[in-house]
Amino acid sequence: MESYVGGSIQEPILDYGPPAIVLDLEDGRRAYQWRMTSSGVMPMTSPTTATVFGSGGYATAYGTSTTYVPYSQECLYTLTAVQQGARWIVDGFRDPGFWCE
Repeated sequence: MESYVGGSIQEPILDYGPPAIVLDLEDGRRAYQWRMTSSGVMPMTSPTTATVFGSGGYATAYGTSTTYVPYSQECLYTLTAVQQGARWIVDGFRDPGFWCE
């Protein structure tokens, strides 16, 4: 989001669509917020063992099994803008948090 600072608010709107929330701030600026969700699956591996018995004795087999665990992460991205004539120019942003980088 830092790359939008100094440019028109129209640029991130063209890239991400209309913001979910637009707030008029007390100092005359506006805050534009986008909610973005990423989701997928993470592989989790676990060790497995199996013992096989037969007429000649027994043997142990070792391996791994993989389980896929779904995840979903929602992040709130905020840009602030100041009005210059009829245009709104981005003057800052808020870090959405460590897990949203």
